[in-house]
Amino acid sequence: MPRRARGQNKSRPHVKPTHYDKERLCPSLLQESATCAFGDRCRFLHDVGRYLETKPADLGPRCVLFDTFGRCPYSVTCRFAGAHLGPEGQNLVQDDVVARCVHLPPVRNGLSRALQQQLRKRQVCFERAEQALRRLTQGPKPVVPETTVATVTPEQNSCHAQLDTAGGASTPSGSPVPTCGPLTDEDIIRLRPCEKKRLDISGKLYLAPLTTCGNLPFRRICKRFGADVTCGEMAVCTNLLQGQMSEWALLKRHPCEDMFGVQLEGAFPDTMTKCAELLNRTIDVDFVDINVGCPIDLVYKKGGGCALMNRSAKFQQIVRGVNEVLDVPLTVKMRTGVQERVSLAHRLLPELRDWGVALVTLHGRSREQRYTRLADWPYIEQCAKLASPMPLFGNGDILSFEDANCAMQTGVAGVMIARGALLKPWLFTEIKEQRHWDISSSERLDILRDFTHYGLEHWGSDTQGVERTRRFLLEWLSFLCRYVPVGLLERLPQRINERPPYYLGRDHLETLMASQQAADWIRISEMLLGPVPPGFAFLPKHKANAYK
Repeated sequence: MPRRARGQNKSRPHVKPTHYDKERLCPSLLQESATCAFGDRCRFLHDVGRYLETKPADLGPRCVLFDTFGRCPYSVTCRFAGAHLGPEGQNLVQDDVVARCVHLPPVRNGLSRALQQQLRKRQVCFERAEQALRRLTQGPKPVVPETTVATVTPEQNSCHAQLDTAGGASTPSGSPVPTCGPLTDEDIIRLRPCEKKRLDISGKLYLAPLTTCGNLPFRRICKRFGADVTCGEMAVCTNLLQGQMSEWALLKRHPCEDMFGVQLEGAFPDTMTKCAELLNRTIDVDFVDINVGCPIDLVYKKGGGCALMNRSAKFQQIVRGVNEVLDVPLTVKMRTGVQERVSLAHRLLPELRDWGVALVTLHGRSREQRYTRLADWPYIEQCAKLASPMPLFGNGDILSFEDANCAMQTGVAGVMIARGALLKPWLFTEIKEQRHWDISSSERLDILRDFTHYGLEHWGSDTQGVERTRRFLLEWLSFLCRYVPVGLLERLPQRINERPPYYLGRDHLETLMASQQAADWIRISEMLLGPVPPGFAFLPKHKANAYK
């Protein structure tokens, strides 16, 4: 029997298209009142008629953005433009729908153009982070006084003014400094650690931060099925500090995410502390999580992720520094250790409690194990006792309500669900209702259709947005195919480490959804997003998710 493939598809071909339209329309034409800043030097088309001659055919008769918000911002470039273009090519607007949507809360935590420019030019001041880092390098942590009056130099004040952060203070010499905006208590009086808002999520269902698949549309699906706490995908702190738009996109928060955090990855105290201060004053989150569990070589070899468990001095400085500059609770997600037979978590947990961490999530595997062994729940139980009174969440191998019940009996404060949510996002409903859901293939297709609608809202309905939605849908389908319908199982429940043999479903769609061939996943995507572009190919990020 051939050895089963596992690990990352590091050699997979670079399949990102170099262009999405042969003739791209100038963005200024989509902004009705805007004029092109580049004039004759612009490399995009300004002739709408010529663009429409080469534009690919529409993918469907209805536009999700037009139906939901009353106006599609992509106008003629939308791949469903027939739904909202008038007889003369004008972009139609549904005024009644637009009026209803005006009061809807927007997606939060975007990166403004002004802040991006300041980050790129290194014009952002990190006063609190620098003070915290100086204290950390000077010796033991001093006792924090009850109130600390903020002092601002003229240079630092100008940076704060650029960031639109209200501040009022005086220089060390006592001379007043002009400030921008009203003076608030938060500018004068710093919170003591004991005054931070407590993170009370014990007993709640926590959706893990999932790289690639844990995007905003997927989190909306999980929220609908009962996830209580959500967390953004792992964001690299150095990329955030450089103002990379793609990295800041990982921090976005949908209005339905009522308890939401972001996860940071970094290897050094200075970058992590500065990034935490930046996020503390620019985005809206309920907690910040430090990634101490990422096993991939790219992160581990730079000293981040799992490697921090072996770098206790740097780990301590990162935790203390980040905790000092944050006004929200700090959490940590970690593994049992790096090597399979050398567990480290039980030693680190009491220290994390003393360093001010509000909650720890423990994945019951080491870096070496990856997914070759079952999660070590007896060890998680031991760690939960050592961590007390700090709450500890357990993570690993939960695919049914029975698994969740067994996990809660170990004494953990709650459970985090990762791969189980990818295989069956309705798992949250099953746990809350304590039942097995024999979901039909048509219901599962409706879930995928909702995902594509959320994806088009989030990434856009032009060619680029459609293909990005398709890519993330295919990555998710590489996990969904491993689900076996309840009605076909010889015994309940399905275990997460069991790979089903090839089987026939109760209808053609159920059989298609069980296929482990990438070509069949592409066929499902075409049912929802229309035909793929010429020369399209797909290979999942993880070898274990496809059999060729």
